[in-house]
Amino acid sequence: VEQRSGDPITIAFNEARGAGSGETLLWDLTDALRAAAEDRRVAAVVLQLDSLTGAGLPTLEEVAAAMSDFRASGKKIIAFGTAMSRSQYFLAAHADEVYLDPMGEVLIEGYGQYRMYYKDLLDKLAVDIHLFRTGDYKSAAEDLVRRDMSPEDREASLAYLKALWESYKEKVAAARGLTPEAIEQYANGFVEALRRHQGNAAQVALEAGLVTGLKTRPEVVDRIAELAGRDPRGHEFSRIEYKDYVTVRKAAQRIAAPGKGSIGVVVASGEIADGEQPPGTIGGASTSRLLREAREDDDIAAVVLRIDSPGGSALASEVIHREIEALKAAGKPVVASMGDLAASGGYYIAAPANRIVASASTITGSIGVFAAIPTFDRTLGKVGVNVDGVGTTELSGVMRLDRPMDPQLRDYAQLSVQHIYDVFLARVSEGRGKSRDDVHAVAQGRVWVGRDALEHGLVDTLGSYQDALDAAAGLAGLAEGYGVRRIEPRLSWAEQLALQLRIGAARIAGKVLGPAMQQAKGAPGNLLALLQQKFARMQALLAEGRPQLHCLCSAE
Repeated sequence: VEQRSGDPITIAFNEARGAGSGETLLWDLTDALRAAAEDRRVAAVVLQLDSLTGAGLPTLEEVAAAMSDFRASGKKIIAFGTAMSRSQYFLAAHADEVYLDPMGEVLIEGYGQYRMYYKDLLDKLAVDIHLFRTGDYKSAAEDLVRRDMSPEDREASLAYLKALWESYKEKVAAARGLTPEAIEQYANGFVEALRRHQGNAAQVALEAGLVTGLKTRPEVVDRIAELAGRDPRGHEFSRIEYKDYVTVRKAAQRIAAPGKGSIGVVVASGEIADGEQPPGTIGGASTSRLLREAREDDDIAAVVLRIDSPGGSALASEVIHREIEALKAAGKPVVASMGDLAASGGYYIAAPANRIVASASTITGSIGVFAAIPTFDRTLGKVGVNVDGVGTTELSGVMRLDRPMDPQLRDYAQLSVQHIYDVFLARVSEGRGKSRDDVHAVAQGRVWVGRDALEHGLVDTLGSYQDALDAAAGLAGLAEGYGVRRIEPRLSWAEQLALQLRIGAARIAGKVLGPAMQQAKGAPGNLLALLQQKFARMQALLAEGRPQLHCLCSAE
């Protein structure tokens, strides 16, 4: 992930008692790899990929770039897995040696966009959803009013999914010395090849050249020990976990903190919501405060806003937009660096940047607005409850969701959505130096991948996070060797003390309860969490009622 979700105290407390969040910070991995490249004590890197989930293609590309930097030092990377998914294999492909368990498989299933549609469920509950939106392609709330994917959503989704698939094939093929056509054939001909090998999926991967060899875990351990030596403390080979390595590195970085002429980095990760929000969510007030801190810090010469967001609140997006404009007015350039997703509200906050840098595989655009308002009068009628009364104005009672949709509310919602769309177009037009009509032509809720967004002028260049840092340094006139400082929420002295006390107690409890907690985790719990997440998002969209800049675009 770009940013770990939850407050720092809870994260540290959970980790100390052996109940981590399951999130791996992207920058911890890349920093560890690049530091290890220059560390003579590190002989090799081992990727154990079985537990890796999530991560879009731009995130994986950042890790792969750091892996390439490590390999350039002449050291080897060994990857090992038992059942490699598409994401897991992307990283494995960039290793020097890739080993698969003889009973394992490599399943590269391509990209898809599937979601649940709730209209039939809502009809059975007699809930009426009133959807207001701008743009033929704004499909974020279609799952509430349709039984299936709309033709417009199908067209736009297939376009960006195909672009992601082409990029994936090109990069994996280049890393493994294969052709994109070979990766395509592996995916489409997998079952036939499996039949030919009598169900032996590991042999299918070996025959296709996806792996270096088939080895059991003890055999892989022996290979690693050849590079790093045996550990006299009883481990299979001499090693340090990346988390421990990063902890030491961060301590050293704090001692040698960058001074004047630094690039400030603000991470905007997650959905955009009003007010104060914890890390992993973008808050109108909390994220603006970080940007304001960068503006008021004399040591910060420019800012990189790292965005990984599907959008959310229109108001919060506007509040953040204003703070970016204030940074520019103060003479500090702002570069937007797009990760996996910078769509709808995520694009809104990128638009005012002096320069926008995206990955070719970033999902962006979705310039559009919607509002979804439910009414429950028919639901209540099913159980014999009716609503009636009087009011003093035409607006009295129109906001009640237990009454049929009032024409006044319908007009209010549609006019509000149209107004915010006009503001959105104006913000993009100003930031991109394009006419309103030119922006509207590529807006209307349409989702684009980075390479297409570049063609349409929605981004300035394709590149990595490092490219964004270099661009910010160039705009600020900084020489090579500039410092980089992440601007993050700070803990007060009391919070730091409380954190240390809780961590100490949690470590003791973790030694006793840790094994039992690990056994309690399982697939049923993960499935339940997924369903809860889907219904929580639907509930949040319905409860908000106000215009949203949101994109439910994904690549599964």
